[in-house]
Amino acid sequence: MKLVVHGVTKEFVTGQGVTRALGGVSLEVRDREFFGIIGPTGCGKTTLLHIIAGLEKPTQGTVEFVGAKRTKSMVSMVFQESALMPWRNVEENVPLGAEFRQEEPSVYKRVSRFFLEVVKMLDFAGAQPHELSGGMKQKVAIARALANDPEVILMDEPFASLDAQTRLLMREELLRIWERDKKTVILVTHNLDEAVMLCDRIAVMSSRPGLIKSVVTVDVPRPRNFKSMKDPDFSRCMEKIWDMLRYEVDSAMNAAHSSKRA
Repeated sequence: MKLVVHGVTKEFVTGQGVTRALGGVSLEVRDREFFGIIGPTGCGKTTLLHIIAGLEKPTQGTVEFVGAKRTKSMVSMVFQESALMPWRNVEENVPLGAEFRQEEPSVYKRVSRFFLEVVKMLDFAGAQPHELSGGMKQKVAIARALANDPEVILMDEPFASLDAQTRLLMREELLRIWERDKKTVILVTHNLDEAVMLCDRIAVMSSRPGLIKSVVTVDVPRPRNFKSMKDPDFSRCMEKIWDMLRYEVDSAMNAAHSSKRA
């Protein structure tokens, strides 16, 4: 086991009172697992990811990293947008973890060029972020996360802003990178086929306040690529998740409509 989340709740105080985002989430993520979290809009997926990352504190409950620490950092996060520093070129954006840890400056270039090679972006080391496509920016963001040498990589809908074709390419690229050293990854996504393509197991969340309804094992053989989507097991897994998710999506939509009328 790598991560244990136990009884995590989260409440936010707003102008309309107290909003309960998470209703008591418990889950376990295995070492070197590619773990997915899927649920309707507003169910607290991103909030849960931020709590795991230490960016927010839970109202109740605990997050525990299990086992010996093997690497330099506990977590790295890849956001929906690449969040690259626009005043730095690609090579300078990658080694931020080493800079924060105040490692020797001689390390920066070596680390940066190594991980840019991993994501096939070394030829663009001198480029500015505004010169890159959306997919290229996310590759640099992934290189930055890997360069931090974390125990766990947290990904919050990293391909949501990309067009459909680029998303397909980026999924295969991410799988290729993950197969390289099998980091523990936790992926939040709205996309069913993306979750099934990438993940070993997928936690299905209820509508707000978010709870884990079930954890589904993906029985689709690895390595996976676009052709894996034609596998009957792929379709069966998607149907199983959608059967659990459809009611929750309807509930979330109805709650949103009721809130607007109020």
